[in-house]
Amino acid sequence: MLVSIIILNWNGKALLEEFLPSVIAYSPTEIAEIIIADNGSTDNSIAMLKEKFPSIRVISFDENHGFAGGYNKAIAMTDAPYTVLLNSDIEVTPNWLDAPLSIMNLDKSIAAVQPKIRAQKNKKLFEYAGAAGGFIDKYGYPYCRGRIISVIEEDYGQYDTPTDILWASGACLFIRTEVYKKEGGLDETFFAHQEEIDLCWRLRSRGYRIVFTPQSVVYHVGGATLKTENPHKTFLNFRNNLLMLYKNLPEKDLQKVFRRRFWFDFLAATIFIISLYPKNGFAVLRARRAFKQLRKRYAEIRKENINLSTCSQIPEISNNSILYSYYFLRKRKFYQL
Repeated sequence: MLVSIIILNWNGKALLEEFLPSVIAYSPTEIAEIIIADNGSTDNSIAMLKEKFPSIRVISFDENHGFAGGYNKAIAMTDAPYTVLLNSDIEVTPNWLDAPLSIMNLDKSIAAVQPKIRAQKNKKLFEYAGAAGGFIDKYGYPYCRGRIISVIEEDYGQYDTPTDILWASGACLFIRTEVYKKEGGLDETFFAHQEEIDLCWRLRSRGYRIVFTPQSVVYHVGGATLKTENPHKTFLNFRNNLLMLYKNLPEKDLQKVFRRRFWFDFLAATIFIISLYPKNGFAVLRARRAFKQLRKRYAEIRKENINLSTCSQIPEISNNSILYSYYFLRKRKFYQL
């Protein structure tokens, strides 16, 4: 088998019923195996799969291991050359596998590929989580070709060129299985949110390439498991972002970035509170405390990452602040940066 398509499921019975048929229809069985990795669901997902999709391989876990842990455990059980991490709320399109697999087959330096991700509910728009490929600014804030902060662009072909990116969205991430396992996979401490950025940054710093291809298109519902203003989501995003920075930033940038991030995070917490989202504001503060507790444990991991890095400067990490560009320079679209 050339590729394992792994869909991580947690109480996503309705999503699987709606979107799994497109994956089955457009993933040729001669090259692709579809695997549902169930993270301890309690909504009869397994019974539904056995009844409606009996040919699909199901891996069942006794508990919810999160996005990172669930995928690590599932990928350990496959030996196909390529793996696709695919959200359960993704609608795929004809030939969606072709371009990403072809690109990786032709160039061994490419470890991961992201297709174009549009919004499933409004298919003219890019989707927030990935769009046409991901980048970060010098303070660790992620953005995409097609999505800056909260502004999502309509796709009219402005980003229809393959390009190197820093991170590929975990909503639909093609990756070499051997590289995934060799370089440690997703960090399970993250549980969920930004773990794919951490993984891709690690790969990129070790000399691998991450590439976006517009020839493959998928549609993502997005936000199907946690609401935007969910305090737990806020906590995970801020804690994980700080942990990712600590793990991957070069020594020359570490102290400066963390000094600035202290004030940026304090400002973010304040804005949440005065915007009548006090639980989210306090989640930011809890995230900083949680990161401080993790920092000592991650000292050796950081040291290993720095020692294995082969890139002194990564061009897909901006030298500018995306917050300054967005709020002060009023640059709301990627091509304006």
